[in-house]
Amino acid sequence: MDLLDLPENPIPTGTTLHRLVADDGVALRAARFPVLSGPAKGTVCLFQGRGEQIEKYFHVVEKLRARGFAVATLDWRGQGGSQRLLPHARKGHVPDFRHYERDLTAFRRQLVLPDCPPPYYGLAHSMGGTVLLEASPRLPPWMRRLVLSAPFLDFAPPLRRKPIRRLSALLCMVGLGRAMIPGATKKLAVVRDFEDNPLTSDARLFAMMMTVTGKRPDLGIGPPTNRWIHAAAKAIDRMEAAHFPGTVPLPVMIINPGQDQLVSPYANETMARRLRSCAYVYVPGARHEIMMERPIYQDQFWAAFDAFVPGSDES
Repeated sequence: MDLLDLPENPIPTGTTLHRLVADDGVALRAARFPVLSGPAKGTVCLFQGRGEQIEKYFHVVEKLRARGFAVATLDWRGQGGSQRLLPHARKGHVPDFRHYERDLTAFRRQLVLPDCPPPYYGLAHSMGGTVLLEASPRLPPWMRRLVLSAPFLDFAPPLRRKPIRRLSALLCMVGLGRAMIPGATKKLAVVRDFEDNPLTSDARLFAMMMTVTGKRPDLGIGPPTNRWIHAAAKAIDRMEAAHFPGTVPLPVMIINPGQDQLVSPYANETMARRLRSCAYVYVPGARHEIMMERPIYQDQFWAAFDAFVPGSDES
C-alpha cells in the first residue's frame, strides 16, 4: 500500500499511511494527517463516496488542517487502495452495505482512538454519507457531529428505487449479482470528460481527479455490480423506515447541491426534515462534488461547515 504523489496534487506533509484489517479479514488502506501547528481542535474523520480514493481528498485535508483539525481517512473495502472483493478488481461490489460498518469499526479501533486527538467529527460524501448515517446509532460516544455532503439517500431521477430494487434482486436471484449493472445507468458510474460532467464545474479539480486514476488505474473502479445496487436500495429502505430518525442520536448537517444528477436532492431535503437535530444547507447551482466545486459553491460548503463544527474557522 502506498499513496500517489503528484506535483499538482502532493501528499500533505506529515502524512502517515496505515494498513487496517476488518473483522472479516478485508485489508483497508487508511491515512492520518496531523494538525499543521499547535494543539489540534480535534480530528475530522473523512469518508469518501463510491469509487473514490484518499488521493482525491488531499486538498480537502489541507483545508481541514488550516482550520486546526487533524484528519483521518480510509478507502472503503472494494475501492481505492483497499482490498477488492472480486477477482475482477474493476467491479464496484459489496454484498451488503452493512459490511461497510466493519470498515468503520476497524478504522475507529485501529487508527482513530489510538492515534488521533479528540473530539471526533464525521465528514462524509455521497455513499460515505449513506454508510455514516445508517451507522449513526452506533457512533456515539466517539463521534460528536456528522457533516454529510450530497449523501446518497436515493437514486436521482429519472431512476426510481423500487423498480431498481426489484430488477437487481431478480438479477441476483438468477446468478448475476456479481455482474456489472446493465443499460444506460453505466454512464452515470464512470465519468471521463469535463464537458457536461455531473461532478463539478471546476476544470482544474476535475482534471486532478482524472489524473489520479489516469496515473494509477488500480485506484479506480468501474460501474457497480447488481448486488451493490441491490444493497444500496436496501440500505435506503432501512433509513426510510418510520422509526429511523428517532434512532439518530447526534447532530447532523446535510449539504444539498442544487444541480446534483447522481443522488436525489429531494431525498436529502426530506431526510433533513425527518431528523430531530439536523441543519440543512441547500446550494443552488452546485453539482454533486461540492467539495471539488468552483469557489462560489465550495465557499458556501466551508461556511456551513465552520458554523456547524465547534471551533472551526480558517486561520
